[in-house]
Amino acid sequence: MRIAFTGGSGKAGRHILPMLAAQGHTVLNLDLVPLHADGVDNLIVDLTDPGQVFSAMSGYANFRELEPGKGVPKFDAVVHFAALARILIQPDCETFRVNTVSTYNVMEAAVKLGIPKVIFASSETTYGICFADGEVKPDYIPVDEEHPTVPHDAYAMSKVANEVTGRSFQARSGIDIYGLRINNVIEPEEYTTAFPAFMADPALRRRNIFAYIDVRDLGQMVECCLATDGLGYEVFNVSNDDLSVGISNDEVRARFYDGVPVKREMTGNGTMYCNRKAKAMLGFQPRFSWRDVLG
Repeated sequence: MRIAFTGGSGKAGRHILPMLAAQGHTVLNLDLVPLHADGVDNLIVDLTDPGQVFSAMSGYANFRELEPGKGVPKFDAVVHFAALARILIQPDCETFRVNTVSTYNVMEAAVKLGIPKVIFASSETTYGICFADGEVKPDYIPVDEEHPTVPHDAYAMSKVANEVTGRSFQARSGIDIYGLRINNVIEPEEYTTAFPAFMADPALRRRNIFAYIDVRDLGQMVECCLATDGLGYEVFNVSNDDLSVGISNDEVRARFYDGVPVKREMTGNGTMYCNRKAKAMLGFQPRFSWRDVLG
């Protein structure tokens, strides 16, 4: 496939783009800074500028595409991961502006250029827990895609707005637009640097609903979305199968979720950030766990 990937130089993208390129895809990274990785081409783009977005998504990906002499080929898909990644990087108003305007520009260009698929990064924060002022508990556990999305902060607000934008563009165009409500992204090296603290103090993971997603499994999720056509507009939770803490599911419920309704029974160390929909509709199957590293 020919794929435009926004924000490919970020924490997730720098792992996922080389994975896609290794599979033989043509991958163009649209970002403010380039990613130096084999098989990945780069174009410096300000995604808040609609003209730059439209030009980038209707242009060549590399010099090799000049050789056939048949004009500019069309992208098969856009993966939109670019964003200000959380609150407290820039002022709240700027976080909301950048994240919503860039998403609108990418989706509008995709629809008007006839690109048949958009995969965009939404977030666990849409459920209103991660960046809340004080403690907010889920309405029920495990948290699935039917859980209310009532954001408490500018970042989460931008992600909910982006989901509305995606649903609207899909209804108007009929293309596939899939939103990924991505949990806390973990790189492999973080299992040894960060997770010992999570084992010592499980409360550190409360705002992430005690879940996580290995960046390599996030890459697999993108692959599953690219390979699955015809779903229209859908949102999917993206997480690994197990908790990100050393205590059991029962212990987490007793210590942190006393009185919270249980929608579906969970056992052992099963995640409270439900990924069943992605498994059923996309064939997603996480392969990695911090337990493989730390035991």
